[in-house]
Amino acid sequence: MPIRDFAATRIFLRAPLAEGALVDLDQKQANYLVNVLRLRDGGEVLAFNGADGEWRARLLSAGRRQWRLEIGERTRSQPAAPDLHYLFAPLKQARQDYMIEKAVEMGAGRLRPVLTRHGQVTRVNRDRLEAHAVEAAEQCGILTIPTIDDPVPLASLIDGWREGERDRHIIFCDEAAVQPDPIAVLAGLPRVSLAVLVGSEGGFADDERASLRAAPFVTAISLGPRILRADTAAVAALALVQAVAGDWRTAPGAPP
Repeated sequence: MPIRDFAATRIFLRAPLAEGALVDLDQKQANYLVNVLRLRDGGEVLAFNGADGEWRARLLSAGRRQWRLEIGERTRSQPAAPDLHYLFAPLKQARQDYMIEKAVEMGAGRLRPVLTRHGQVTRVNRDRLEAHAVEAAEQCGILTIPTIDDPVPLASLIDGWREGERDRHIIFCDEAAVQPDPIAVLAGLPRVSLAVLVGSEGGFADDERASLRAAPFVTAISLGPRILRADTAAVAALALVQAVAGDWRTAPGAPP
């Protein structure tokens, strides 16, 4: 696996990328590169758009307070989007920002807010979620920006899964899980596409937990003997799933 250039500045662009292309920067991007990072005309960055891979790019002045990037050679091809879905009860802003960043870093390819009875937040600012997903991708060398869904009630999610998504299994993080060893549970799953579900800090209501446990496409796992905050549970659950049944096992050098 090639060593990536983590020292280089990376920037996400909403434009097609190809060698020789010129992409105008918006005011926020130009301010970040020129006034925060102190790059000057001719400075180099890495650019990506979530579809065309990663490219070397050169900063060019385009007039008074106007800047653009000239796209050079491609440094990495675009990989397939991660197959793991992350289902989560929305949280208050600071904790949700952290949770989204970590979910992207951990390889979630689709972010799906789920409304539960004990959740304290019922609305989601998708632009804010995307901004934090992009920031995580820029900082960590990720080339794909996850899809972000509108929030749905948990009951609707379960009903919809029965109709059209039964080929994807939900890993349900349940503090009342009967089997205390999550690794044993995950190792026993068939090799199918997965989704990870983490509830709100208030936990799941009894009937919500019963509905999840009754669904044949849901498996409950424990996250250990301590009660975790929802944003901490996200990192713990995604790490477990990726290590035992996810793409950590398919990375170069991973055991079969």
